[in-house]
This record gives sequence, C-alpha cells and structure tokens, in this order.
Amino acid sequence: MYDIILSFITALVVTFYAIPSIIKVAKIKQLVDMPGERRSHDEITPSLGGIAIFAGVLFSIVLWTPFNLFGDLQYILCAFTIIFLIGVKDDIVPISPKKKFAGEIFAAIILVTKSNIRLTSFHGLFGIYEIPFWFSFIVSMVTILLIINAFNLIDGINGLTGCITVLITSFMSAWFFLVDHLALSLIAFSTAGACIAFLYYNMTPAKIFMGDTGALFIGLICSILSIQFIEVNNVIDESRFAIHSAPVVAIGILAIPVFDTLRVFSIRILKGRSPFTADRQHIHHMMVDAGFTHMVSSVILTAFNALIIYMVLSLQNLNINFLLAILIGTMVIFTTILFYASRPENIPSKGTEITK
Repeated sequence: MYDIILSFITALVVTFYAIPSIIKVAKIKQLVDMPGERRSHDEITPSLGGIAIFAGVLFSIVLWTPFNLFGDLQYILCAFTIIFLIGVKDDIVPISPKKKFAGEIFAAIILVTKSNIRLTSFHGLFGIYEIPFWFSFIVSMVTILLIINAFNLIDGINGLTGCITVLITSFMSAWFFLVDHLALSLIAFSTAGACIAFLYYNMTPAKIFMGDTGALFIGLICSILSIQFIEVNNVIDESRFAIHSAPVVAIGILAIPVFDTLRVFSIRILKGRSPFTADRQHIHHMMVDAGFTHMVSSVILTAFNALIIYMVLSLQNLNINFLLAILIGTMVIFTTILFYASRPENIPSKGTEITK
C-alpha cells in the first residue's frame, strides 16, 4: 500500500520539477509546436511534455515496484523505451506514419510474446470464450495498437488526454489494489501522478503539450492495464471484486478515446481516405466548434467518460452482448447530439478559445 502511494508522489514530483527545465530547453532549441490550420492554438508552445511524464513514471516504477511480484517487468520497460524513442523522434523531427506504426508493432510484439500480455478469452462476447493462441496474438496486437493510437488521436486540446488518463489510471489502480495485483496498481497510480503534474502546466493557457511522446506512452500503459484487467477477471471468479462482462467494462473505461478513434476511422474509410488522414472530425473538435473552451470541453468529456464507467459497472450483470449494445448506443447518441450542436447554424455565439 505504501509503495503505491509513494509511487504516485514520486511520479508527480519528478514530472512537476522536470517540466520547467524541458520548457526552457525546448524554447532555446526551438523544439516547439507551431500554430497551423488544424491546430487549436495560436502560440508557439513546447511539445515535449511527454519526456517529463515518461521520466516520472519510469523513475517511480523502477524505484518502488517489487520486482519479485512482477517478473516480466523488464519486457514492459523495453516496450516503454521503444515507444518513448518513437515519440521523441516524431516530436523533434516528424517521421512517417509507416515508421511510427512499425515501431508500435515491435513494442506490441514484445508485450504479447515476452510479457504474455494478451487476451485469452472473450468472456462470452459474440458467443466466444477461450480463444486459440494465434487468434489471441492477433486480437491482442490489434487491441494494443488501437489503444496506443486512440490516446494519440484525442490529444488535441488542453487537458483532455491528461484528465482522461487520470480518470482511467486511478480507477485501474484502485481495482488492481483490491484484487491484490500490486505491481499493476503501482504502474497505474504512477501514471496518474505524472499526469496530474503535467496538467498543472497544460491548463489553458498551456505552457507545454505532451506531444506524441506522452500520448503514445500513456496509450501503451492503458493498453497494458486494459488487457490485464480483462485477464485478471478471468481467474478471480470467487473474488467479490470480480467484474462480470470484463471486456465490455474495459471498453467502457476507455470509452472516449476508443469510440472516438473507431468513429473517426470509420468516417475516413467510408469517404475513401486513409484512416490516418488528419482532419477535424474528432469529438474534442466538435466540442470546441460548439463553443466550449478547451478546459470546459476536457472536463465535460472526462465527466461523461466517468458516467460511462459508472453505467457499465452498474449493468455488468447483464448479458455481455446486450451491455455492449447499450454502450455503443449511448456513445452514438452522445456524439450525434454533439455533432448537431457543433454545426454553425446551431451555434448562437461562437466564442471559441484558440489557445491550446
């Protein structure tokens, strides 16, 4: 228990005191994010906040994790390092999506094959329970890559990725602690601490962005926590903290990043474009276009994600496929309402905030 609390404090302190130095160096070396057509800011802003988040989380994990309880941690740290290097390179000198994706695949392969972080059962979703290794490998790879990129894609306005991450990792940390998986609880709470420190500097007017370094790294952590959340529930049936319909509950926990990514990818594919084509179709863009400020948008979306978590937990005893239908329906209704609210003719006065 004390190690988990200390990990939170350590990550928070390291990240908090690292960011001012990173801001100073980034400005001197011109390692900044420039305003542009698709940007939500009009100020030149450093975009290397993810370095501080990575430093805070990694230092905290190495310092406080009981390695005897987490024998595969070395491989997770290897995956962390790969994603970190990809993110830093892309934030300083942009790399092609193919190269970035190749690096993500490499990190995911390490997690699935060496750390055995993979899905082995659908818990009855679509009528499927236990799955063979080859299918487990494919599904686990797709899941990791989807979640990594989901967090990267929602990182478009001040505070959103940080707030969503604090919500998700705080919930995961508490649950893993209750089911006695202390190493995973520590990783989750370290991430929450680092993101809280980052949010201090990322609130409007933002002094720094997390960039791809932070978003990809956080996405990787949340993918690990989500898969392990589902897998642990597969073996703790007798625990009073066991979650029924674990795959759908996990999707609900990641509702905003996962559904927004799937929705945007679907729209782009239906229009005959690459799913990785940049545009302003994301849910946070609709919030800003509807007249909300960045911070208000972030708070609303985080609060909605919290309500989704409460909903799926409350309804977890329903048939898993029916619960999935309810979850999808709720997200479709929410995004449809927001889509119409963001249309110019439905906005009486558009005082949008443009400083990211």
